[in-house]
Amino acid sequence: MGVRGLHGFVGSSCPHICMVVNFKELAEHHRSRHPGGTPTIVVDAMCCLRYWYTPESWICGGQWREYFSSLREFVKTFTAVGIKLIFFFDGMVEQSKRDEWVKRRLKNNREIAKIFHYIKSHREQPGRNMFFIPSGLAIFTQFALKALGQETLCSLQEADYEVASYGLRNNCLGILGEDTDYLIYDTCPYFSISELSLDSLDTVMLCREKLCQSLGLSLSDLPLLACLLGNDIIPEGMFESFRYKCLSSYTSVKENFDKKGNIILAVADHICKVLRLHQGEKKLEEMLPLGPNKALFYKGMASYLLPGQKSPWFFQKPKGVVTLDKQVLSMSSDPKSKQEVPVCTHPESKQEVPMCTDPESKQEVPLCTHPESKQEVPMYTDPESKQEVPMCTHPESKEEVPMYTDPESKQEVPLCTHPESKQEVLLCTHPESKQKLPAGMDPEFNLEAPLCTNPEIKQEDPVNMGPEVKQQITMVSDPEILKVARAHHVQAESYLVYNVMSSGEVECSNSLEDAMDQALPSQAFVYRPVRQRVYSLLLGDGRGGASTCPTVKEWFVYSGNPLRQPDLVRPLQMNIPGGTPSLKLLWLGQEAGLQAQRLDTLLACFDLSFSREELQVVESPFQALCCLLIYLFVQVDTLCLEDLHAFIAQALCLEGKTTMELADLQLDHVDPRAVQLGTLLVRGLTTLVLVNSACGFPWKTSDFMPWNLFDGKLFHQKYLQSEKGYTAEALVEQNRSRLTRLHALKSVVCKACMKENRPIVSRRHWRSHHSGSRQYDPDQWRRY
Repeated sequence: MGVRGLHGFVGSSCPHICMVVNFKELAEHHRSRHPGGTPTIVVDAMCCLRYWYTPESWICGGQWREYFSSLREFVKTFTAVGIKLIFFFDGMVEQSKRDEWVKRRLKNNREIAKIFHYIKSHREQPGRNMFFIPSGLAIFTQFALKALGQETLCSLQEADYEVASYGLRNNCLGILGEDTDYLIYDTCPYFSISELSLDSLDTVMLCREKLCQSLGLSLSDLPLLACLLGNDIIPEGMFESFRYKCLSSYTSVKENFDKKGNIILAVADHICKVLRLHQGEKKLEEMLPLGPNKALFYKGMASYLLPGQKSPWFFQKPKGVVTLDKQVLSMSSDPKSKQEVPVCTHPESKQEVPMCTDPESKQEVPLCTHPESKQEVPMYTDPESKQEVPMCTHPESKEEVPMYTDPESKQEVPLCTHPESKQEVLLCTHPESKQKLPAGMDPEFNLEAPLCTNPEIKQEDPVNMGPEVKQQITMVSDPEILKVARAHHVQAESYLVYNVMSSGEVECSNSLEDAMDQALPSQAFVYRPVRQRVYSLLLGDGRGGASTCPTVKEWFVYSGNPLRQPDLVRPLQMNIPGGTPSLKLLWLGQEAGLQAQRLDTLLACFDLSFSREELQVVESPFQALCCLLIYLFVQVDTLCLEDLHAFIAQALCLEGKTTMELADLQLDHVDPRAVQLGTLLVRGLTTLVLVNSACGFPWKTSDFMPWNLFDGKLFHQKYLQSEKGYTAEALVEQNRSRLTRLHALKSVVCKACMKENRPIVSRRHWRSHHSGSRQYDPDQWRRY
């Protein structure tokens, strides 16, 4: 994450950049400077998951009760000293960072393979050096923090931008995370989560000003340095030869620095002594080997500019009276300020254009007069054409947007960033819809179904893309429904719903699955039919069902998937008596009986409408668990009666266990199949989050949170006991009440499965009729 090599450089080569600070003292100082204000820390939650997950066991599917307790302690410690926490989670993967996302997922696959090899060789959990966070940790952490009363937000783009932007905009105490990108953003102070001592509230602050002093750079140079070194947008190899060229001409190579450290110093030195020499006179593409990567490079640079910020590397800097691109520059007196300001002659109009000093970059920028407002606006140098175009101010975000003069209409047209290519394209107005579309895009263009312009999202997308701007094209046309989906997404109350409706693209990271075990399919395939019905519900609203819905791009990790392109997944028709209800009815309706209709829709997503009566008599939270178990056992025919006993027994016993008892629980050994079953169930719970939010929340979210239904180590214990032939009474620890409930829940699941012609039998009975291990056919699952 972040800038290549910068974390190691700061830690080993420039330790003075890291300052030990105390949050309690910082908070007191903040209150003295801002009376009545509350010291606030913005938390990049995705960076903190490893720090927060303190339970010793992680291999069995997650110690959720222990984890919830750990989070509660974290929040309580900061609250006790009067510090407010705001938590941000990644809500999507930007297209420009997809390659990096894929690279990490494939790397994780290799790590998971090593984990399962270790389990099979040693029959125990690997050491913390092989730690892999439990599946669904990020999703359930959102709901855990909300349950603890914390403000929790989900991003509409890469979270680090929104974190940095929020911190700057709200004058926050600082950012807590573990990403060197926070050293590059010009925002509030950056604190390390990995160095945090919760007992003392001491941590390390990484000072970007001291980093600049060490490298001889200014704050505005840091985005350029980050892109030349490589980050999540700029591939590391893009400037590899350039970096080594800098290193070969660098005269101050430090023997005590490692190779990467010297490269960082050499690149910084090149910026200071070579690039800055011609800054403003030459464009970056004339001084750097950008080649075909020019658009990507400028996108990477702009990604670090927060709302209202500018880069001096994007503008020309005139000096005195010079000739620039056939523009004659002279001096003129500003009648308002009585000061002389430089002016230039516009090449088209032959009129003199005044120059102004950009308050951020301290550099002179040409001004032009906007034809309608009659106000002077700064000019922007287009990196592609090398021509200056005027900037306009976006009416909502107040950010400046490059303008282009249409040669036919002679009117100025704003530039926007195309959502796929991330390159700036002109906005044109469709003559009938009056909506602005990227120039060159056929307004009749569609992909299996109409794509709609989202009226909630501003069209004139600035180079400095703000957090409120996500995509120009959406998959649904109803602005009211889209607004509700967006609000649920931002408030971290749903999962994947807004991604499907806004971009038609979703992703799911790695799961602890054994690629060598052919008896159990990947969770990506097991729950795909559920997702397909949800896609039909979300995208087919008012369009006649699944047949008219567009396909959804799925980036789901499973064995054998090289992730070179997404799986194009078609929606599945839902089977609901009376037809599929509209989203407006499910989400906004207040009529009596709607809750029952929402539940019918949820069960239809799992194709379990036939089990409604059986499930109605089940108490909460076991109704959600039974729904999931019925679906699992119908889908995966290699699951047996012993598995069912283990799933139900652990849920019943969990109710009576304290956090300490769960932490102290010891296992005889670790079984790789039980590890994968634990993952399968937890991924089912995340699927329930998706379905429940898509259907208008027929169930309380707490009914399927894992700390109320699942403990990995406890399930593993019950699985091992069930495999050994323990009786049902022994599995529920001789508790008669639990035994009665176990038989009742087991009966519900078994009866429902029998309706689908899926008898659940004992593994011993199954083994007597089959030789060898049963395998699943991947094509069987891919057919969906």
